[in-house]
Amino acid sequence: MTCTIRFVFADQLSRELSALADLSPGDVVLMAEVAAETDHVPHHPKKIAFLFAAMRHFAADLAADLAADGVEVRYVRLDDRANTGGFRGEVERAVRDLQADRVVVTEPGEYRVLDDIRGWEKALGIAVEIRPDDRFLCSIDDFRNWAQGKKQLRMELFYRWMRERTGWLMDENGEPEGGRWNYDAENRKAVDPKTDFPRPMRFTPDDTTKEVLDLVGRRFGNRFGDIEPFWFAVTRSDARRALAHFVRTALENFGDYQDAMVDGEDWLFHSSLSQYINSGLLTPREVCEAVLDAHRERRLPLNAVEGFIRQILGWREFVRGIYWLKMPDYATLNGLDNRRRLPAFYWTGETEMRCMAHAIGQTRREALSHHIQRLMVTGNFALLAGVLPEEICTWYLAVYADAFEWVELPNTLGMVMHADGGYLGSKPYAASGNYIDKMSNFCGACRYEVKEKLGPDACPFNYLYWNFMIENRERLGRNPRMGPIFKTLDRMKDDRKQAIVEDAQRFLASLEPWQREAAE
Repeated sequence: MTCTIRFVFADQLSRELSALADLSPGDVVLMAEVAAETDHVPHHPKKIAFLFAAMRHFAADLAADLAADGVEVRYVRLDDRANTGGFRGEVERAVRDLQADRVVVTEPGEYRVLDDIRGWEKALGIAVEIRPDDRFLCSIDDFRNWAQGKKQLRMELFYRWMRERTGWLMDENGEPEGGRWNYDAENRKAVDPKTDFPRPMRFTPDDTTKEVLDLVGRRFGNRFGDIEPFWFAVTRSDARRALAHFVRTALENFGDYQDAMVDGEDWLFHSSLSQYINSGLLTPREVCEAVLDAHRERRLPLNAVEGFIRQILGWREFVRGIYWLKMPDYATLNGLDNRRRLPAFYWTGETEMRCMAHAIGQTRREALSHHIQRLMVTGNFALLAGVLPEEICTWYLAVYADAFEWVELPNTLGMVMHADGGYLGSKPYAASGNYIDKMSNFCGACRYEVKEKLGPDACPFNYLYWNFMIENRERLGRNPRMGPIFKTLDRMKDDRKQAIVEDAQRFLASLEPWQREAAE
C-alpha cells in the first residue's frame, strides 16, 4: 500500500491547503514543532506559544475529521526525545518509519525553507511535490505576469488591478465606489484619548494551550517578550469570532483613526487579526468578504472599508509578490549603505523617548503593534539612525506574532528602511517629531521637547531627520518626491547643519548596540 506524507507548516493551518486537497486512505499528515525554527531568530515567546497552540489544535481537529477516511495525523512536539530539530529531519524520519513513497507540501512562506525543500527529493530518494499556495488572492505567477516589463512597481497600480479583478468596491460601471480608488488622506485623524476604545476579543487558554504555555515558558522564558497574559485565538472557530467582533465593534471607526496613536492604548480601532490571517486560521478572502458584507448591510464609512481592504487586497498581496519576485538577492540589499548596529533598547525597551518606549513596550507585552507604530516610530527611528537592514529585519521577524519572512522582509527592508533603492516605495518614510506629535499624545509626557530642534532636550527625531537628509543628499537628491525637503535643507545655514550633525552623532554614539545573545 502506498503512503504519501502531507507536510503542513505553522503558517498553513487551513483545511483548504493545497497539500491536503486530495487526501487518500493511507496518507499521513505530518506537522512538527522544530528547534531550528524557534531559534532561527530569537522569536518572542508569545509568538512561539501562539503558533504551537494553534498547530496542536489544528492537528487534533484534523485527526478527528480524517480518522474515518483512513488518514493519520502525525504530530511531533518540540520536547519529543526523537525530534530531530528540523523540517528535513522530521520528514526523513517519517519517510523511514512509514515507508512512504511520496511527499506533498504547499510552498512555504520563506525562501530559505523552499530552497531546502527543493533538495528533499534527492535526499529522500522519493518524489516530492511542491504545490502553489492558493490561499492568497494573487498567485505568484499572476503577480510576475503583472510586473513583467514595468520599470517600477507601485502598490497603488497593483491595488487598482486587484480591485478590478475581484470587483470589490467597484460599481456597476466598473468604476471605484465613491469615485475614488484610495481614501488614505482620510485615514489620518488624531483621536481624543478619552475615547472609549473597543478591545480585541480575548480567549481563555484551554488545557492544550496551557500545556504549550508551560513548555514555551520553560524553554524560551528568558527571551524578549511576555508570554502572559495569553489571549489569542488558537482555533479557526475562535478566530472567526474575533473577526466578527472587529467588524461589529471597531470597523466603523477604523478609517478615521487608522494612523492615530494614544499613550496607554494599544489597539484603538485596529483589528488585531493579522496573526490569524498569516497563520492560516483565517483566509484573506473571508476577512475581506466579512468587511464588504458589513458595508453592504450597514453602509459603513468608505474610508474605513476601503482602508481595510487596501491593507489586505493591496499591500499584503503586493509585498508577497515582491518577495517571491526578488528573492534571494532582495534580503541582502543595503541601498543606503547603513553601518550602525541596532540599538540595544529595541530589545530592552529602556529609552527616554516616550513613543519608542510605548511601541516597544506593547511589542514586549503583546507580540503585536499596529502598522503606524511599526512604520513611523520603531521603523522611522531605525531609518533615521542608519541601522543595518539585516539587524532591524531580524528584530521585526522575531518580535511579532504575525511576522513571517514573506511579509516581514519587504515591509522592513523596502518600506521601512528604503534599502532596496526605492523598488517597493517611491521615497523613504522619514519623519521628524512633528509627525509623531500630530498623530499621537506621546510627546506631552516625554522627557524630550518635540518643539525643540537642537540641543540635549530636543526630540531626537528632529535632528536625526535632518541628519538623515544631510547624509543621504547624494543618494536621494534626484528623487522628485524629495525635492521640497532638499530645497529646505539647501537653504539652511552651514552652522545649523553642523549643529544638526553634531547633535545626531552625539546621540547615536550614546546608544548601546545590540548583542544577539542578550535577546535570547
